[in-house]
Amino acid sequence: MANKILVVDDAAFMRMMIKDILTKNGFEVVAEAADGQQALEKYKEFQPDLVTMDITMPEMDGITALKEIKKINPNAKVIMCSAMGQQAMVIDAIQAGAKDFIVKPFQADRVIEAISKTLS
Repeated sequence: MANKILVVDDAAFMRMMIKDILTKNGFEVVAEAADGQQALEKYKEFQPDLVTMDITMPEMDGITALKEIKKINPNAKVIMCSAMGQQAMVIDAIQAGAKDFIVKPFQADRVIEAISKTLS
């Protein structure tokens, strides 16, 4: 059975890119969200195996959403996505429970490596 993944990013283009990488590599994207609040709702609804989470988003940022998801499921697997130059936020994300992070612009092999490693 394919691993179910929730893709969270406020940029539709980024969601499309990561979804494309995932589906080509045999993963199932069960839902997408454009902000942290939507991410929580979709997480509760779909119970995905893994979440890719953008850090900088409107409404609720990725780190806050990560903390909230961890309250729902302490074993949740979340990989943060960030643009270059957000190292301090990445450290915050790892401390909040993120399993890994990928840097934008996405490189397909790095995305798959991070996801495979986190799911294994």
